[in-house]
Amino acid sequence: MESISVKAYAKINIGLFITGKRPDGYHTLETVFAPVNWYDRLVFRLSASLSMSCSNQDLPCDDGNLCIRAARALQEYAGVTKGADIMLEKNIPFGAGLGGGSSDAAATLRALDTLWGTGVAAEDLHRIATGLGADVPYFLESRGLSYATGIGEQLEDLDLLLPFHVVTIFPGEHISTVWAYRNFHRRFDRQVPDLKVIVRNLCSSAEGSLCAALENDFESAVFEAHPVVRQARSELVDAGGFYAALSGSGSAVFGLFYDEDTALKAVRLFEGRYPVSYTPVLFSMA
Repeated sequence: MESISVKAYAKINIGLFITGKRPDGYHTLETVFAPVNWYDRLVFRLSASLSMSCSNQDLPCDDGNLCIRAARALQEYAGVTKGADIMLEKNIPFGAGLGGGSSDAAATLRALDTLWGTGVAAEDLHRIATGLGADVPYFLESRGLSYATGIGEQLEDLDLLLPFHVVTIFPGEHISTVWAYRNFHRRFDRQVPDLKVIVRNLCSSAEGSLCAALENDFESAVFEAHPVVRQARSELVDAGGFYAALSGSGSAVFGLFYDEDTALKAVRLFEGRYPVSYTPVLFSMA
C-alpha cells in the first residue's frame, strides 16, 4: 500500500458539564460526543521523510500541527524509520469547538498505523492519542455517541445515534480552548444531571423537551464575550430548530430539527452567511 485517503469528521457536544479541576491544572468534565457530517480530507503517501501540506495557509504544517505531532509520536513509539507526505484539505473551521484538529490527528494515527504496518495495540494507540489531546481518543475509537469523562479521554460507547437532523453553523469567531477554560463561569458545587440517562431517553423517545436539562458550561462566557455566537444560536431556533447550543468551547453552534425539510430550509437560509453543515438523522462516522 503506497497511499491512503480518509475523511476526518467533526463532533458536537450534547451537553457539557465542567465538574472540577485536577492538581495538574486540567479540568474534568462530563459530555456526550456526537459526530456531524462536516469533515476534512487527508491523503497519506509513503515517503522517505515526514512532510505536510494544507489547503488552509493559516494553519502550520510543522510540529505546530497535530497531524505532524501524531505522526512523530507514532514513529517514536513504534520505532518507525519510514516517512509520509500528508496532504490536508481543511474544511472544518478551527477554533470552533468541533474537534477538527483532534479528528485530523486521530485519522493520522489510524492511517499511518496501516500505511507503515506498525500494528500498534489499541490500548497503546489510545495512550498516544490522549497525549495529543483530550478529544483525540474519541475520534480514534468511536463512530457514534460516546459518553466522556475525565478530561474527555475516558469514553463509554453508548451504541446510540441521534434521531434528529443537525444543522451546524460557524459564526466566524475563533475561540481558544485555553481562553474558554480560563473564563467559564465556575459552578463546581451544583448538582449535575445524569447525562447518560438524558441522552439515552432522548434517543429512544425522540422527545425534544428532554433537551431542557442539557447545558454547556462554556456558553455564558462565550456568549458574553462574543455576542455574534449568541445571535447565531438564536437564528437556529428561529429557523425551526427545537434546540440549539454551543458545541464544545465554541464558536460553532448546532440546532436539532425533527424533520429533514425544515433542516434543509435552514441550511439554505444560512448558506452564504455562515459556513454550514447538514447532518442527516442517525448519522455515524462509519
